[in-house]
Amino acid sequence: MIRSLIVEDDEIIASEVAKSLNSWGFEAQIAKAFDRIDEEFASSGAQLVIMDISLPYYNGYYWCERIRRSSKVPIVFLSSRADTADVVMAVNMGGDDYIAKPVVMELLIAKVQAMLRRAYDYETSAGTRFLGAEFDAASSSLLVGETRRELTKNESRILAALLEKRGAVASREELMLKLWDSDEFVDDNTLTVNVNRLRKTLAEAGLGDCVKTHKGQGYSLDA
Repeated sequence: MIRSLIVEDDEIIASEVAKSLNSWGFEAQIAKAFDRIDEEFASSGAQLVIMDISLPYYNGYYWCERIRRSSKVPIVFLSSRADTADVVMAVNMGGDDYIAKPVVMELLIAKVQAMLRRAYDYETSAGTRFLGAEFDAASSSLLVGETRRELTKNESRILAALLEKRGAVASREELMLKLWDSDEFVDDNTLTVNVNRLRKTLAEAGLGDCVKTHKGQGYSLDA
């Protein structure tokens, strides 16, 4: 049973989300200590976090960054604001997905199930060595020499997709489908932000500018 932590100060919304998750076989816990969300997360053993952005004491971005210091657990943001700037901020702070309020429970469950499949049932595909580095999709990490670097879930998904298309161009639509299963709910800028984060991570690992942009087409891995 997947344990989830719901960080939402609106009791009605929190209860509705918990009820939906429980009905699908999840073990949902509603956060109570809004000034110690990181501690409550650590003690909960949660494998999934659903978090509002507007919270007492500190906002969801702050707590996401705190959680990301020790965990790569999938995090879904909820918010009544859904403009591009909010989505980009959510991704930049380490969020894996973003759902606008009012929350459509069927959509939330579908996104959560897809995200968990990718996060916890991810199989390493063939050809995970490139440019002298070794990519481990199961642990979302990259081994370069003696140094192992952790990747975010989205960085790992994009890299896996690029490796699957090694020698060819992965279209933006293909990458969106890898990330969210449907490009219907994804802003184009969000994908760009994620690709740029991966590009920066690989460059910092000493692999250079190996993610190539193909204008009007997509991206490829120079490997």
